[in-house]
Amino acid sequence: MANKKKGNQKQSSAFTFWIIGLIAVIIIGFIFLANGKKDGDTAVNEIDYKSQPYLGEKSAPVQIVEFGDYKCPVCKTFEEQFFPSIQSELIDTGKAQFYFMNYSFINVDSTRSAKFAESVYQELGNETFWEFHELLFDKQPADLKYEKQDVFTDKFLEETLKEIANDKEVKKVVTSFKAKKSEDQWNKDMELADELGVTGTPSLFVNGKKFEGNTIDDLVKMVDDAAKEK
Repeated sequence: MANKKKGNQKQSSAFTFWIIGLIAVIIIGFIFLANGKKDGDTAVNEIDYKSQPYLGEKSAPVQIVEFGDYKCPVCKTFEEQFFPSIQSELIDTGKAQFYFMNYSFINVDSTRSAKFAESVYQELGNETFWEFHELLFDKQPADLKYEKQDVFTDKFLEETLKEIANDKEVKKVVTSFKAKKSEDQWNKDMELADELGVTGTPSLFVNGKKFEGNTIDDLVKMVDDAAKEK
């Protein structure tokens, strides 16, 4: 009887040892997962802002980047409903500069309009680019069925530009566009989007960190926090 009890004690001790070991492994696993999540949340990506269209003062301490697609309905909603608050609360107040970069993923219209807009920026400058940028979203059809159709054709883009530029300027942009002079800059945007893990639009980054919030208050807080880190 005594020997049997002693054996049971050994088995119980071994069992307890393995349970404690298993718990320790689980706890360590959770620590690593938490640290991994923390690292991901605070990851800072290097972004080259040179030769990119922007709004705001160059002295602004924070840079916001939007990756967008002119064919994307959600980007249109962002432009009409979310961006005005960014303009008034962050850009006009001098808190942040705002950049637009291309992530053209829906169809050929996405790529065509992005490259044409790049040509507008290169040939006519920053101010005209933003006028054209706004026009493209204004003219985006409300019917979602259009996504598979060619809407932003060469002719459409040229006629749209004529609303804000003279004939000489339009010809200059069209010539540049047909010569594919905007190709390198568009490729640069697309490569950067890929490096940053962009998978949809609009996607926002604040000083190289991805914005994961949902409201303008979330974005303002992230900008304020980023300014403190300077």
